[in-house]
Amino acid sequence: MSFEKYLTIKETAFFKGFRGVASFSICLTLLLASCKQEERQQYQSVSTAEQIGKLPDTVDFSLHIKPILSDRCFKCHGPDENAIEADLSLHAAERAYKALGEKGDRYAIVPGDVEKSELVKRIFSEDQGMVMPPPESNLMLSDHEKELLKKWVAQGAEYKEHWAFVKPSKPRIPSTIEDEWCANEIDAFILKKLNDKGYEPSPKASNERLIRRISFDITGLPPDLEQIDTFIANDSESTYEMLIDSFLNSIDYAESMAASWMDVARYADTHGYQDDFERTMWPWRDWVIKAFYENMPYDEFVTVQLAGDLLPNATKETILATGFNRNHKITAEGGVIPEEYRIEYVEDRTNTFGTAFLGMTMECARCHDHKYDPVSQKEHFQLFGFFNNIDEKGLLSSADEIPAPYVMVTKEEAQGVLDFVNMGEYDKEEVPVMVMKEMKEPRPTFILDRGVYDQPTEQVSPATPERILPFPEEYPKNRLGLAKWLFHQDNPLTARVVVNRVWQKMFGKGLVESSYDFGNQGSLPTHPELLDFLAVKFMEEGWDLKKLIKYIAMSSTYRQSTKATDQLLEKDPENNWLARAPRLRLPAETIRDQALKISGLLNKTIGGPSVKPYQPEGIWEETTGGGGGSTARYVLSEGKNLYRKSLYTFWKRTVPPPSMMTFDASSRDLCSVKREETNTPLQALVLLNDPQLIETARAMAYQTSKEKNGVDEQILLLFRKATSRLPNDEEMKTLKAFYANSMSKIEEGEINIDEYLAIGEFSKDDIGSRKKWAGLALTAHAILNLDETITRG
Repeated sequence: MSFEKYLTIKETAFFKGFRGVASFSICLTLLLASCKQEERQQYQSVSTAEQIGKLPDTVDFSLHIKPILSDRCFKCHGPDENAIEADLSLHAAERAYKALGEKGDRYAIVPGDVEKSELVKRIFSEDQGMVMPPPESNLMLSDHEKELLKKWVAQGAEYKEHWAFVKPSKPRIPSTIEDEWCANEIDAFILKKLNDKGYEPSPKASNERLIRRISFDITGLPPDLEQIDTFIANDSESTYEMLIDSFLNSIDYAESMAASWMDVARYADTHGYQDDFERTMWPWRDWVIKAFYENMPYDEFVTVQLAGDLLPNATKETILATGFNRNHKITAEGGVIPEEYRIEYVEDRTNTFGTAFLGMTMECARCHDHKYDPVSQKEHFQLFGFFNNIDEKGLLSSADEIPAPYVMVTKEEAQGVLDFVNMGEYDKEEVPVMVMKEMKEPRPTFILDRGVYDQPTEQVSPATPERILPFPEEYPKNRLGLAKWLFHQDNPLTARVVVNRVWQKMFGKGLVESSYDFGNQGSLPTHPELLDFLAVKFMEEGWDLKKLIKYIAMSSTYRQSTKATDQLLEKDPENNWLARAPRLRLPAETIRDQALKISGLLNKTIGGPSVKPYQPEGIWEETTGGGGGSTARYVLSEGKNLYRKSLYTFWKRTVPPPSMMTFDASSRDLCSVKREETNTPLQALVLLNDPQLIETARAMAYQTSKEKNGVDEQILLLFRKATSRLPNDEEMKTLKAFYANSMSKIEEGEINIDEYLAIGEFSKDDIGSRKKWAGLALTAHAILNLDETITRG
């Protein structure tokens, strides 16, 4: 690749899609490695000219040095004891400062002495046999990074604990809190950063856009036209606050939060693997909805899911909640080794715990010590030990076998103590749900050599990673003790991780962009003081999710317009400093649910068995190969069940709902706390051709034709239902022209309305009415395809 190509990529922000310091640096290094030597030198001169003069006055280990060491050095000189070369480890001060070589007369780092520090000599060396990182590693350092390391050594080479492993403390509120723009402390931290960068916050969003934003973010649905009219007519702080409260107190809020939790919990309606038999975990999903609706404190919400069966006052409900731990895949394939797969199930629970609650990549320490974070293989299996004590089989014998342990939820209980479970349409008197149950005698846990199931080595007891927080001696060494450890006042990660995910829900990305990784390879927080402030506040206020969401929504930061100036687009294209509100495409579920709501088709039944709405014919048959028992064929739901919220769509692991997958829904194979963000032609094809979208367009047109008489008024209403605002003159002109063109094609026979229109009330009307309905339905379909319709601005 030519150097000119590199500059082109640089100018067009090619790396915009790479998240975090680590990813960006690695990709930049690989790109440079593909350049010729003279081109690298040319890049270095550009890098020097652009960056050398920008070295900070004080080099900070966490901000400037740790990302470099983690990306370029930890592979050979990091925490993994088995991978350390030259007896040098750079992840901790005591290891980095120690004497090297047989004579002990050399040092990689001598704090304050550049000349005696081998690290500085090696990174600046021109000898291909001496330079570090070695050329064959393709991990070259830029001149800027070399100068940073050199200045850091000169300033004393101070090491700091990784920021995420330090207990959060409430920082001092910036003086910007006095600014009239600041509605609460969030704004003070944001404004302070903006002032430091030389930016100004954006104006407040229009009321139409603001109510649409808050409605989607909290309920997953667009606002009603009546709500929009009321908000516009009573534009005040108290009206806005009451609007937020009404959204938070709705069942739609609970279902929206539950939809996000399904990704975290890797919920599905089948077991996975090749046979992919059906399972019944939906009563657990009903419990999740109930918990969010009642605003169960987050610490309790997580504790009962981790260890509800171990609580002193355990009930059928708290035991049901532990289904969270059993949402992993389970195999029924012939020829597999049961113990191998049982180990995989325990690994899944362990890794889900790390990702969901700690923001840590625990799976990286299964086969060896973590190469980047201070988690040893021994600590991995000590954590594994907490989840290793249920009597489960690694292999199912048939589609009818219920994986033990499980509980039976009866219809009688669903009308009493478990009244949150909707068994109205379930065709049996009881439904089995997989849960957790400890064995009377704990199963011994061993470190597995290279993570292989049949290679046990040292026996270990349940414990937690020391560098995060040692496990208190007084806690029981079971899942209940683990839950207590998770919410211990000194645990540095738990509150930060969940607060960051709530911020991600409201702003599209977290204050730590890598919400799945708070370790050394993860992104640095853009606003570390704000993150800690929110984490401490969240804990002090009883782990109250509704209160946290409301606090964020009430900030001026959240209420900004999405419009960006040329300066902001140039200087902060990723909107890291939040000088404007983010413009976000709606999640996959919300795109469908919005269309159902504004068409009047949405069936708002809460809970119950999963349903099967429209999807392309034959997909299940083609992929299951005749296996899968009752899930081999896709049997379309009937009547109102076609129009349930997407939360209730049947989720087959081997064939997830294709339309939702096209819009980046999680596959649910593993715990996922952040979805991919893609833009593909397939997404446009889904909006154009999905039967659900076509049917909602017909229903929109039909309903609108009953509410308004004139075509102009009908088109205006269709647009407002879809976008929450009135069209401007140019938009109205375009839509009217589209309608006229559609009617012309209908009159000329280019569009067969009998094929386009579903049989409904209009089928009894005259042909003229049917033609108008078809023309209006085509216009509604075009409006549903607008970028603004599927976007929350």
